Amino acid sequence: MNGFEINVDQPLWPEGPVVINQLTGTIVFTWIVMAILVVGSRLVTRRLSVGTSMSRGQNLLEVLVSTLSSQIREVSQQEPGPFLPFVGTLFIFIAMSNLLSLVPGFPTPTASLATTAALATCVFVAVPLFGIASQGVGRYLRQYVQPSIFMLPFNVIGELSRTLALAVRLYGNMMSGSVIGLILLGFVPLFVPIVMQLFGLLTGMIQAYIFAVLAMVYIASATQAHTGSPESRDENPESRG
Repeated sequence: MNGFEINVDQPLWPEGPVVINQLTGTIVFTWIVMAILVVGSRLVTRRLSVGTSMSRGQNLLEVLVSTLSSQIREVSQQEPGPFLPFVGTLFIFIAMSNLLSLVPGFPTPTASLATTAALATCVFVAVPLFGIASQGVGRYLRQYVQPSIFMLPFNVIGELSRTLALAVRLYGNMMSGSVIGLILLGFVPLFVPIVMQLFGLLTGMIQAYIFAVLAMVYIASATQAHTGSPESRDENPESRG
């Protein structure tokens, strides 16, 4: 063994009528996670209650939305409404993917670099969209040439490098947890891998939180110049308090 290789053509299930390689398997399990989230959302929201009597699913959903809104407001110092759907979706998808890793035979999609790169690309695209929506095209793009035009390539490289770091950080943490669990399963009794799986679940929830918070930090950095500028404070009386 000369080194570690990532081979997307290596079969996940080499036997049977259908041979699924790692890349195809990642896509399949990603769609399974999305299907679970869509069906679960439909079941929870089809009978919403505005009174004190509500289902456990609605109660859990309201706690989740309230917590995410509080975190977004704390990180960005802005109202969470415009950012909650995007950041909340990132958190819920990553958290559900990591939670399903406890199911035997279910490889979490976040342990694949293809998935984490796709999630990071979503953040990469969302940041300028939120920035342009907040500041306008000209004012947002002007940030890339501040304090001088010579900073343009460095600012662009910074955008690309943080996107790469976002993808690799999530992939590395989830992949390492899966590999350690498999190694321990071959050398130690059963209860030790179970403990490691529970620890991995905790790590997965933390990684989902970190990914969502970092995404919000990047978005806030693209919109903060508008909301924190003297001109915007004069235009928005609420920001004076």
